[in-house]
Amino acid sequence: MRILITGGAGFIGSHLAERCLREGWTVSVIDDLSTGSFENIAHLKGCPTFDYTIDTVFNAPLVSELIDGCDLVFHLAAAVGVRLVVDSPVRTIETNIHGTEVVLNAAAKKGKRVVIASTSEVYGKSAKVPFREEDDLVMGPTSIGRWSYACSKALDEFLGLAYFYEKHVPVTVIRLFNTVGPRQTARYGMVLPTFVRQALLHEPITVFGDGKQRRCFGYVLDVVEALARIAKSPQTAGEIINIGNDQEISIGGLAGQVRAQLGSSSEIVFIPYKDAYGEGFEDMLRRIPSVAKLERLVGFRPHTPLPAIIDAVAQEMTAREAVASCTAAATSAPEAILEHA
Repeated sequence: MRILITGGAGFIGSHLAERCLREGWTVSVIDDLSTGSFENIAHLKGCPTFDYTIDTVFNAPLVSELIDGCDLVFHLAAAVGVRLVVDSPVRTIETNIHGTEVVLNAAAKKGKRVVIASTSEVYGKSAKVPFREEDDLVMGPTSIGRWSYACSKALDEFLGLAYFYEKHVPVTVIRLFNTVGPRQTARYGMVLPTFVRQALLHEPITVFGDGKQRRCFGYVLDVVEALARIAKSPQTAGEIINIGNDQEISIGGLAGQVRAQLGSSSEIVFIPYKDAYGEGFEDMLRRIPSVAKLERLVGFRPHTPLPAIIDAVAQEMTAREAVASCTAAATSAPEAILEHA
């Protein structure tokens, strides 16, 4: 099978590329590196069944050419992270909606299969847990910026399913719930890498809000396994499928667990939402997926426990910092020699 991954140099996309290559598939990646990183895929360059393109999914002729050469598209390119969503709402809406339009339009011309990555954010302020794919979506007002992300991803879903029903494009929508693991950056407000980085540096661990909000964290390798199984299951076309771990923990509890597990001396500090994101920011108390549909359709559910995920994130982050320190030392060495010559 020939696979195209938009956003393939991102956190999830790069792990997905590795998983697809292990399956024996040919993998192409397109990414503009706005939130992804070439470092995530650099180790794949020598693989004869892997290639990459540094460009945007807004480049319709290029995307059309790439889709012509594949059997299935994983459309992961999107705005990511609460911080980016709050700070750049225009970019969020344009990236999510227009990028999906380009991909679906190109796929429709040749009847290519598309898996669209959506998000648990589309459930909005619903208090009916666990969230099931057929549940109503409860959005906040348009005056609150964070809902632009949820609404834009919901529109992606409507668009994808419209292409499925009207143009017979085999589209599957997957809703991701707090995917975490190695390579995830803390740059855009991702909570687990932020807590791990702060704990490793013995800096204050910053919890936004009162810490009572509860979330479920799915390991990225579990998530890409689910995606690979969906790719091999044509019967998932036309479906919306939750992907995530259904074991929940409070964010305050997560901070405490990270601190204890990493043996950190960090203080846990609570920061009001208005100081972190500005006045009017809204959050949801609980967000728990039902993964019954995923298990029924592909015979798999995410299962990696949180302590193992924290260890994996900390080990990768420590290794990355060690490499960066060695690189910095090697770069400055000639200058040091000259200074003492």
